[in-house]
Formats: sequence, structure tokens, C-alpha cells
Amino acid sequence: MTSTSAAAGARATVHGYPRQGPNRELKKAIEGYWKGRVSADALQETAAELRRANWQQLADSGIHEVPTGDFSYYDHVLDTSVAVGAVPARHRAAVEAGTLDGYFAMARGTQDVAPLEMTKWFDTNYHYLVPELGPDTVFSADSAKQVGELKEALALGHTARPVLVGPVTYLLLAKPAPGVAADFEPLTLLDRLLPVYAELLRDLRAAGGQWAQLDEPALVQDRTPAVLNAAARAYRDLGALTDRPKILVASYFDRLGEALPVLAKAPIDGLALDFTGAAAANLDDLAAVGGLPGKRLVAGVVDGRNVWINDLGRSMATLATLLGLADRVDVAPSCSLLHVPLDATAERDVDTQVARWLAFARQKTAEVVTLARGLTEGNDSIAAQLAANRADLRSRATSALTHDPAVRARSAAVTDTDARRSLPYSERAAAQRARLGLPLLPTTTIGSFPQTTELRTARADLRAGRIDTGGYDERIDAEIREVISFQEKTGIDVLVHGEPERNDMVQYFAEQLSGYLATQHGWVQSYGTRYVRPPILAGDISRPEPMTVRWTSYAQSLTDRPVKGMLTGPVTMLAWSFVRDDQPLGDTARQVALALRDEVNDLEAAGSSVIQVDEPALRETLPLRSADHEAYLAWATEAFRLTTAGVRADTQIHTHMCYAEFGDILQAIDDLDADVISLEAARSHMQVADELATAGYPREVGPGVYDIHSPRVPSADEAATLLRKGLEAIPAERLWVNPDCGLKTRGWAEVRTSLENLVAAAHEVRSALPGE
Repeated sequence: MTSTSAAAGARATVHGYPRQGPNRELKKAIEGYWKGRVSADALQETAAELRRANWQQLADSGIHEVPTGDFSYYDHVLDTSVAVGAVPARHRAAVEAGTLDGYFAMARGTQDVAPLEMTKWFDTNYHYLVPELGPDTVFSADSAKQVGELKEALALGHTARPVLVGPVTYLLLAKPAPGVAADFEPLTLLDRLLPVYAELLRDLRAAGGQWAQLDEPALVQDRTPAVLNAAARAYRDLGALTDRPKILVASYFDRLGEALPVLAKAPIDGLALDFTGAAAANLDDLAAVGGLPGKRLVAGVVDGRNVWINDLGRSMATLATLLGLADRVDVAPSCSLLHVPLDATAERDVDTQVARWLAFARQKTAEVVTLARGLTEGNDSIAAQLAANRADLRSRATSALTHDPAVRARSAAVTDTDARRSLPYSERAAAQRARLGLPLLPTTTIGSFPQTTELRTARADLRAGRIDTGGYDERIDAEIREVISFQEKTGIDVLVHGEPERNDMVQYFAEQLSGYLATQHGWVQSYGTRYVRPPILAGDISRPEPMTVRWTSYAQSLTDRPVKGMLTGPVTMLAWSFVRDDQPLGDTARQVALALRDEVNDLEAAGSSVIQVDEPALRETLPLRSADHEAYLAWATEAFRLTTAGVRADTQIHTHMCYAEFGDILQAIDDLDADVISLEAARSHMQVADELATAGYPREVGPGVYDIHSPRVPSADEAATLLRKGLEAIPAERLWVNPDCGLKTRGWAEVRTSLENLVAAAHEVRSALPGE
């Protein structure tokens, strides 16, 4: 094997592409279908057109091999559950009827049937639907989607590579089905699942597939010898098939580590490895195992998760080193481009200089094509692109936006005392109870209320100049009055103003903080049809003026009950933004924390007795390798405490988290030193309450009793049942009653009934407590 042979004809490819379309056409079609305004045929035609457009755009840009099967109406893990027949019994009849309604019932639930649990996809802000498996699960192959999309691409003349979630990752992402023992390990089903994957691969080969990609990102995490043996067995068996496409196993998000030699030795045809960030260690690891003789390497040298331009010179150096380590080296992003917006050229309002630093999906595709050309034809063939890239990198490194001396001096002056409350929790709790006078099992919500068409219209009217600031403020004030009135009539104990002025819980703050950039069209899928526009953390961060005090103070003036001040915490501000890659995350977090600290102190000075600083992303940002956990959690918890520690002892600090595996960070939750934490618990059946109790968590807890990510309305009895289960773990004096998450995405009709039922459940359970 020579460098020349490995470089000859290097191909450009991608692992996946944004699904939504340039104007979120898919979201609009799916939601139209849910509302009965769009037929199933029309929805399917919209989806097919988006696939065709994506493939053509990729091919026109110079991508040699397009992905198929990565497109989804809701979630690619859910698609895998359908493909392998892992459909829960409660959904089976609808799914087998072949209707989209059955598929969406698995994702969203119905009034009568609960959906699958949802949680974060590794350390990203994408959510997947968790497979439910048990010892009685019977798998069966359904290749219709994968085969259909492959045939579509081939018929259009594209070279196509189907992409599926790999069998080991699929089982590691699963959890025991309801009623199955909690210690059941889905990986024990591997031997039952592999024949189904074999059938899927045979169907793809029969349909014309030359290659098939099996994604195994779970193998970049710390894995036991048993898991590594399972991976070896899986790819021994699949590799031994004679009537299959060539198999490319893909990993991303971190170094493959101890799984690399396992896959390198497996009888498969290629590996796709991430060489960005922490995964750059894959380079040395690959050399240490002797490379991939006789195999294809797809080198992920363009960061598929962030929006900054690639250092083309550095990537070319990496690719040159890789040439001697595989039979052929092709070029790709580090992972699916699902995690970035579609096109940076759509952002007309971004400063011209800053725009040169940005690369969204289309720009990353162009970078991959440039690198593949350079690898094939030599650096001289891309000399102009390399020179322009060096100039853009130099512009960013020397910009005043990225270096504010005042911000850096303040951050450097922080001491340990700045991140500690003045009194321990036990003393604070007594002071807060005296000040607030709340009943046992106090009720509250997480913060947001429905974002109605009228509210979105008001923001659009303000941006377009159809109303002035005064007119806009009047509309927001009217919404706040309605939200406060409803909560008082319903009997909620601690109120919120409903956040009608906020477009997004991160973007709203980013638009008011120096150093952040907001996009107009930078939509990224979070789950299903929920798309967000993550702001871009481009420079040093400061807060020019108060951001929330005006609205919170107005809401408090309307009621005698406490109204929570509502902020997004520093870790979530990072996790749900595109962060700087030119300094340590901990340094950026400290800057954001100091800006938010100013807001917390101003809220307290304006009369807020309860302030909530949400950190739903604390768990999702946890590094995938345990060796990196301690350093991350140290700066992450310090950033939260730095945000909140400046208030009085009798000011109650809340935080909120949702849809994550909290068991991994229980000590960190304690280290936040918040007075009250609310968490997702409805879909996971109060599992988190048990985990907190087992860990001896000493503070107040609000495990959610209302799943807001489903349109179904929980009954008062259902909420009361969950609440009683919570009381088995958390004593009444420390238990709150609340939904799982904010109510922004729900409609007023379901919210009214659901919250009325929630309050009724709290009253029912409260009345049965001793002394009540």
C-alpha cells in the first residue's frame, strides 16, 4: 500500500444532511398532516422532493457518494425501531396497518397511548426516541424505507450509500420496556437482532447498494470487555455474509479508543472515524493498531457539529498522515451535518467579516470537496482556497470581538468565594419557607406558556416595523396579564410570567449579550418538528443592560403570589449555542456566568424572591469519556454557582433539567447548590426521584408529573399516581409538583386542562398527608 494509491481519486462524502429544507418545509408539512390540513400523499411527496433536492445539491457541489436512509419524518432511531420490528405492543396495530399515524403515535403518543421515552443523542442537543426492549422482544426486518430511498437515489443517477444505526449502538441506546426488570440488558438480544440486520443488508444489496454504513457512535464511550466482545461478534457475523453490500462502520463524537482494534480486525470493508476535537486522538490510535490495510478509511476532518470554518491547512496535514494507514482515504465531515444549519449565505444580517468565519452544511460540504481535491491532486490544486482560508482564520484570531480586555480581566479576578452562597442549604431553606409561606407539595410550572400565533406575529410585526416598541410592549403585557390571571384562578402557588417575549430560551438572551451572534435562518432539528436557531458564541461575553427585569417586575405587580424570575444557565447557553472553538469551554462558561450573575442580582433587587436558572443541558454536555468528566463538572457547576451565589439566603434559587440520564451526574446536581430542582420524570415513571433518594440528595425536588412533549392531557388521577410514587422517594416537605418542562410548544386548550388536573392532583394528595 502506498500513499499514491490511497490518495488516488479520494472521494468526498457526508454521513447525513439536514432534513428540514431551506424553509422548514418538512416541519410545515408534518404539522399540517397532524392538523388534518395536509394529506399523507402530500406529506410523502414533500419528503421525497426534499430528499431529491438534498441529493442533487450534494452532487452538484462535488460530493461523490450521497447518503440515503438518513432522512426521517421524526427520528432516525425511531426509524430503526420500525426497521427491526421493535414496536411496542401498544403501538403495534397502528404501525402494522401501515399508516403514518402509528409511526407518529410512537413518537408523540395519543390521548390513550403513551409515546416512547425521549432523551439526548449522546452529547448533542438532538433528541432520539428510546427503543423499548425486553426478553420477549421479537425482531423482524422491514426494509421498505431504506430500500425505497436507496432506489430513489439510484434512479436519479447518484452513487448512494445507505446509512443505518448499527446493531450494537441500537441495543446500547435501548432500555427495558415497561414491566421488564430494570436490570435487563438489551445487549443480550444481539444474537436475536443480527439476523434481522443481515436481512436488511441483503435487501439493500438486492436493491443495488454497493456500500452500507452502520453507525456505531456508542463505541466511542467507555465500554466493558463484554460490549467490545459483542461488537466483535456482530461484525464477524455481518462481515461473513456473502450477499451483502460492503460494510462501512462509522463512529463519531470522540475517539474510538479500545473499540478501534476490535473494528480494525473485523471482516468489514471500511471505517469512518472522527478526527476533530477530542477525536483527533484517533490518528495516533489508528497508527498504533497498524492502520487499515486493505480497507477504506472515511476521514472526518471537518467538524460536523460546529459552525466555524475548517483550518484547511491543518486538515490537509492530517489527511496526508492518514494516507499511509489505509487502502484508500476518503474525506467527510466528522458526523452527520444534521447538527448544523443549512446555509450560511442566507444570513444577510451577519457582519461581512464575521460571515467569513462561518460554515454551515453547504459550506462544510464545499470544504470536504476542496480537501478531497487537494488530497487527490495536491496542495497546488487548491492553493487559492488555502490562501483565502488562512486569511479568514487570521481575521478571526485578531478580531476585537474575540478579545475584550474588560471581560477577560473580570473573569480572571473571580475567587472561590464568589461561587458560594452565604449560608448552607439547611439555613437557607428555613429562611425561604418563612419568607414564601408555601404549602406542602407547592405547585409551579417550569417557565414558558404557549407561544401563540399572536405572539409570534407581534415579534414579526416589531421586526418589520409594523408596530413600534410601545405597541409591542402592550401586546406582551396583555399576554402576561392573561397568564398570571389563569395561574391565580387555577390555584398555582409559585407563578411565572410565561415568557411571551422570548423567541427561544437561549436565543433571547444571546440577542442581548455582547459577543453573541443570532441567525435568522440557522434552524437545527432538536426533535421531531421542533427546530431551534442556536446562536453563535463568537466573542467575549458581557451584559450591557438588564434583560428580564422589566417583564418579571410587571408580572409580580399583578399578584401577591411569588413570580419566578426566569433565566437560562451558563452551561445551557453554551450547549445550545455554537460555541467558540478557540478557547477552553470553561473560560467561556465563566464569562457567560458573570453576565448572568448581573441579571440575577438585578432581579433580586427588583423584588424577586424566587429565581430559576435553567440548566437542562448539564448532562448532555458531559464528555463521552469518563476520564474527562471531573474537569468538565468542575467548571460547569462552578459556572452555575457563580451565576446564583450573589443573592440573599432567603431568595430561593431553582434550576431545571429535562430528558437526560441523570444518574451519571447526581453528585454534580448536588454541587450546583440550588434550593429546588425540577426534572423530567413522567415518561421515565419517576425514576429520577428514586435515583435522587438513593444518592441522598438533600434539597427540594420537582419531578415532573405532566409530559409536555406529548399532546395528550394527563388526568388528575394519573398525575396523582405519579405524585404518590414521587412521595415514596422524596418527603412531602421537599417535594414540588410541576410539569416536565416548559409549555411553549403546547396549545392553550391542553395546557389549561393539564394544569388544572395537576393542581387537583396536588390538592388531593396534599389533603391525605398527615397534619393536613
